[in-house]
Amino acid sequence: MASREAKGETVLVTGASGFFGSTLVRGLLDRGYTVRAGVLNPDDRAETDHLLALAAGAGEGRLSIFRCDLLDGAALADAARGCSGVFHLASPCTVDPVKDHLNQLMVPAVEGTRNVLRAAKAAGGVRRVVVTSSISAIVPSPGWPAGEVRDERCWTDIDYCEKNGVWYPASKTLAEKAAWKFAEENGLDVVVVNPGTVLGPMIPPTINASMAMFRRLLEGCTEEYADFFMGPVHVEDVALAHILVFENPSASGRHICVESICHWSDFAAKVAEIYPNYKVPKLPKDTQPGLVRAEVGSKKLIALGLQVSPMEKIIRDAVESLKSRGFIS
Repeated sequence: MASREAKGETVLVTGASGFFGSTLVRGLLDRGYTVRAGVLNPDDRAETDHLLALAAGAGEGRLSIFRCDLLDGAALADAARGCSGVFHLASPCTVDPVKDHLNQLMVPAVEGTRNVLRAAKAAGGVRRVVVTSSISAIVPSPGWPAGEVRDERCWTDIDYCEKNGVWYPASKTLAEKAAWKFAEENGLDVVVVNPGTVLGPMIPPTINASMAMFRRLLEGCTEEYADFFMGPVHVEDVALAHILVFENPSASGRHICVESICHWSDFAAKVAEIYPNYKVPKLPKDTQPGLVRAEVGSKKLIALGLQVSPMEKIIRDAVESLKSRGFIS
């Protein structure tokens, strides 16, 4: 359904070729936007073919591919020029150990965010930037008051991350803080979405970090992701959340985007209940130390009109997608 706001609006999406990026591009096209899809390498068909296929049904000229290397300010400025909105998704994502955390995670996340915001500010016509942060900018947060449900006031503890070599949450936290600092200093309208573990139907040809986590669970992996999990969320809900915060002038600040606040063990138990034929392990009751469970985690987004998909739908859609692609049997 085309919304009033979308008529003739051109928006830039960085990280457009990824799992979530492709779903957001489809959502924006469906809503009537003209989309500039920012990808690392426009000549790589694995990055562009699935995006061009989405555009085929949307009408002539509705999607164009732009090179968006996060460390190339000139390329970003070129992509943002003439846009009224920017969705900044691109950031390295991994829950696995990295050899060179500075160059693999920190620099692209933090400097990349600053560069995208600079490009948005310089473009002149950008009315709002939506930054994709993560629940990894909220947990791990061992200093949060015991027994209290985490909300948008909660921030990941950088000292804890550095002491424990937990670099992905550190990168997301520092990138989000850099975005808020830039917005304040430069008068740029920025809103943030903090998704949980994003799962559901895959559009790109390759498997991403969160769907790989899910596949490993189905194969019997007993990893508990103590510092990386706060709840799952459907990829289509995350896409709509980004569109809602862009279109609603009243949206401000951070927005947790999860089906519920729960432990990895709760999620695993639900997967095992729906799909007893997979090798889902039985995990300890509390896999996320100190994380208080809550049935509703996305209060701000629900107030903006988001209808959150239930956990069963998230799991079924993710399994069916993995099966259809041959990633699991």
